[in-house]
Amino acid sequence: MTKKKKKAWYEYLYIVSSLYLMLGLFNILFAWLGVLCFAIPLIISLSGGGKTYCNQYCGRGQLLYLLGTKYKLSRNKPIPKFLRSKWFRHGFLIFFMTMFANMLFNTYLVFAGARGLKQVITLLWTWKLPWNWVNTSFVSPWIAQFAFGFYSMMLTSTIIGIITMLLYKPRSWCVYCPMGTMTHGISILKYKSGSTN
Repeated sequence: MTKKKKKAWYEYLYIVSSLYLMLGLFNILFAWLGVLCFAIPLIISLSGGGKTYCNQYCGRGQLLYLLGTKYKLSRNKPIPKFLRSKWFRHGFLIFFMTMFANMLFNTYLVFAGARGLKQVITLLWTWKLPWNWVNTSFVSPWIAQFAFGFYSMMLTSTIIGIITMLLYKPRSWCVYCPMGTMTHGISILKYKSGSTN
């Protein structure tokens, strides 16, 4: 009888991703925890770890794999070539970063007092869902504004990931994930700079 291999701690990070989305619904200020999902992959990549975060530690990738494989929600079809193409991946990264910059600008406007707090979560950069039951009066309005904007981006990208998981292979999102594209680019630049030294 073969002994079952014990799972490593990072193989349970899909629980963290699931909790993040649920806690954000409970209290929007938990959205700030998502900043770690931006910072950690970049730190690992800049430190020479390449795409280690994407390959091992990404809870969203694990969650999509679990839903698609264990729960058989994926059609398990090959992802279309255009989604794998360099122009699409880089174009999606530019679009995503433009939306991120716009979110930061809106946060700045609230911080500067030029605009009031909008307690709204925007899905797929189009549909606005009012979050009127959330009490954010105990923090500065700009802190809440950032949370609403950031959670909108995290929820939107998760929905896109789930849609591509349903249509294609479970981790199809990982092919064109903006963070994956960034860490891949950093790895290439570090390799080139290292090879010239």
